[in-house]
Amino acid sequence: MTRQITVGNIKIGGGAPISVQSMCNTRTDDVDATVSQILRLEKAGCDIIRVAVPDMPAAKAIGEIKKRVHIPLVADIHFDYRLALTALDGGVDKVRVNPGNIGSPDRVRAVARACEARRVPIRVGVNSGSVERELLQKYGGPTAEAMVESALRHTRLLEDVGFSDIAVSVKSSTVSRTVEAYRLMAQKCDYPLHLGVTEAGTETIGAINSAVGLGTLLCEGIGDTVRVSLTADPEREVEAGIAILKAAGVRSGGVRFVSCPTCGRTRIDLVSLAHEVETRLRGCQKDITVAVMGCAVNGPGEAREADFGVAGGDGEGILFKKGEIVAKLPYERLADGLLELIGEDGE
Repeated sequence: MTRQITVGNIKIGGGAPISVQSMCNTRTDDVDATVSQILRLEKAGCDIIRVAVPDMPAAKAIGEIKKRVHIPLVADIHFDYRLALTALDGGVDKVRVNPGNIGSPDRVRAVARACEARRVPIRVGVNSGSVERELLQKYGGPTAEAMVESALRHTRLLEDVGFSDIAVSVKSSTVSRTVEAYRLMAQKCDYPLHLGVTEAGTETIGAINSAVGLGTLLCEGIGDTVRVSLTADPEREVEAGIAILKAAGVRSGGVRFVSCPTCGRTRIDLVSLAHEVETRLRGCQKDITVAVMGCAVNGPGEAREADFGVAGGDGEGILFKKGEIVAKLPYERLADGLLELIGEDGE
């Protein structure tokens, strides 16, 4: 088991529930836009949010952003240690920084001491594109071994100044390399691991790459917090992250949605029905299973196994609640009928 760190009111590692993170794509110094996006992400289920801090105006905006949001705030910083100090003065809950790229040991010590005084952890984040040149030459490229050695170098810089409130990530855009790197990192240290496939891609392919990489590791018991990186709205990252945790069996609660792939037996527009039901249930926090099935082969069985369900017929469908048939409705009424049924069930 990994050691535990605290980010705001969220525990990471040490057996704590696996949290879902995302990152704003707004300009951080545009406080209103950034706060608005964070509030939407909170509603989507985001546990921890990160913002880019590329310059001093962004660093100085941290304090105002922090006042107006409710989830822990992480500052993503490179090169300039003064940005970290300013973000810490603003009340940031975690700093993402690589000690090796912020300069002299004195600067590393200054950031570590400021974090220690405020009980703020540091994430050492290594990507395949940020591995030091000598390690690329040593290993012949950004291999898993190169990324892990780079991460351990950075953690040692913090350990050398007496700081150990650390999380680590070793992300690659190659799924297999990501998995290999995290497996190796889990053998080398007991710091909590922040999982992610970096630059995973657009919404569909990125979610697939992340599901394969993160899901593999989570099923092996590796990983303490996750961020799904998508070229998409950050809310989609949160939804994908939550879905991956549920699929890996490490998070419960909320709607588990089941639907069949359709076939030549289907006599209703199941694709549209499934999308409508899934979309309308997106904000539902009930711990339920909902099945939307297309025909009489697997439909009734799956629907009966679910808390609520639809089994399609010829232009109509049967509604189930906890294994019992409760209604037969025309296709046009199935979505409304199912949602009404779920709403009548209570919490």
